[in-house]
Amino acid sequence: MAVNPVVLALTRSGEPVAHRVAQALGCAVHGREGRVDRADAWFANALDHARDLFASGTPIIGVCASGILIRAVAPLLADKKSEPPVLSVSDDGAVVVPLLGGHRGANRLARQIAGALDAAAAVTTAGDIAIGVALDEPPLGYRLRNPGDAQPVMAALLNGAGVGWNGTPIFDVDLPQGTDVELCVTETDEAGSETRLVYHPQRFTLGLGCARNADPEGMWAHVQEVLHHHEIAPGAVACVASIDLKADEPAILSVAERLGVPLRVFSAAELEAHADQLANPSDVVFAEVGCHGVSEGAALAAGENAILVAEKSKTAETTCAVARSADPVVEMKGRARGQLSIVGIGPGQASWRTPEVSHLVSQAEELVGYGLYIDLLGPLAVGKMRSDFPLGGEEDRCRYALEQAAKGKNVALVCSGDAGIYAMGALVFELMDRGPDQMGVSDAARRVDVVCSPGVSALQGAAARAGAPLGHDFCAISLSDLLTPREDIVKRLHAAAEGDFVIAFYNPVSMRRRTLLAEARDILLQHRPEDTPVMLASSLGRPEEHVRYRKLSELEVDEVDMLTVVLVGSSHSKLAQLGEGPRMYTPRGYARKIDGDLA
Repeated sequence: MAVNPVVLALTRSGEPVAHRVAQALGCAVHGREGRVDRADAWFANALDHARDLFASGTPIIGVCASGILIRAVAPLLADKKSEPPVLSVSDDGAVVVPLLGGHRGANRLARQIAGALDAAAAVTTAGDIAIGVALDEPPLGYRLRNPGDAQPVMAALLNGAGVGWNGTPIFDVDLPQGTDVELCVTETDEAGSETRLVYHPQRFTLGLGCARNADPEGMWAHVQEVLHHHEIAPGAVACVASIDLKADEPAILSVAERLGVPLRVFSAAELEAHADQLANPSDVVFAEVGCHGVSEGAALAAGENAILVAEKSKTAETTCAVARSADPVVEMKGRARGQLSIVGIGPGQASWRTPEVSHLVSQAEELVGYGLYIDLLGPLAVGKMRSDFPLGGEEDRCRYALEQAAKGKNVALVCSGDAGIYAMGALVFELMDRGPDQMGVSDAARRVDVVCSPGVSALQGAAARAGAPLGHDFCAISLSDLLTPREDIVKRLHAAAEGDFVIAFYNPVSMRRRTLLAEARDILLQHRPEDTPVMLASSLGRPEEHVRYRKLSELEVDEVDMLTVVLVGSSHSKLAQLGEGPRMYTPRGYARKIDGDLA
């Protein structure tokens, strides 16, 4: 599991057991507010919190009734191959029930918890019950070549078939002996079947080098040729390795993705430490990058007391070498490429945060952002390194996040709303695009993997609360003149007013800036009726949320603050009393279409 489990404590009666489980696993306890006395983080609603954790890919151990967890995650169930483990533990600690993810660690967790509590693990997976092991979950460092055949093989064993090993057994259980089913452990690329499972020990490290922007297909063909020539199964490769200058090289990244293994990168000095082991040292390479060999050095550096089994081979654009370790490589040396996830968490409430954002946050090692925004993540941020920056420190914030990712870390830059709308997304790319003499970022920071994930923007949240004010053409204008010249803002106000757009005003006022909103109101009144509806939405998605409506002519600056989104309707927008209260909407013109069809 890539993410540490979370133990949920819902009641005082189950609280002692929750802490015993957490201590055994080395993970955090999240407690229900007002129901437990001690926890690492708190939540208000068990169903919402469990659902949020599940969506983020976090394994859940609930000290509670199984039904609570089932009801929480049921709406999200889709793919058993990717869903995180979910387990329930009785309040008295007597029974542990793996509910989901049996072959993704839940059964193993159940047995581990049961051992710590002296409890019974109610494992119901057929293979685990009958033979004590899941054949499609090999030990760390081994890969099953044909996982699709695991089910018929397990079915055969359950029906009395016997097993024969071809190679060193890798499961610490006594399987029934026979010739019906073969379990093969091999480094070579052998085929499996419905009666033959093939396991590859991942002892090989693949070192790659290439010219900048080499053809990915050419690189892949070269790798395949080398592996085939040396009779190495692709599944026996533990990782792809290279010099850190190639951390963002498309051809190398493509090989790692196709093999389904991590990329590890090393500095020139780290590669040069293996110079005496190189079969083909090169002074030319040393003069260019600072080490005598990239592909051979990287293959050796990534392994454990590794030896070269495939010396460097070359094409016009690529180099490839392979090293072999005595044992499967399970602890990766070097550094990852580094990832910066630019995430928008929505206006504030967890239910408006997308599952993808929750997942990226859960995977991150470090959270960077304005402190209030990180706080809004609630329990999802607990236990993670966080670096808080004040308002006004945006450039420092983005630069820091990029440079941390450049160290090989997985970093999440946390923004409110959508990170690409008046937030940090554009600034990150601007810093990466700047030259060294323009206060940009390091070369290493330019090579990190930047992932952008959408969030619910403030204008979307406000519109949803109102009804459908963005039903026709609209635009967004920031009234902050801190980064945009005032004359440009005024020009855009006139254009939007003349175009009769619905307008969402961001940053409507600040402590020192109080006049632009009034000026915007006066400009708009030149082009649309005085009773044009205006929505003021403050602190959206938070307990102090406050929504109210005004006529355009009655819009007052003093009732607006920096946490308020102002939505001004077009000349066609309406505010109608519908159902329990007012609803603001902007017709798109369907009535005219119907009239035209009838005519």
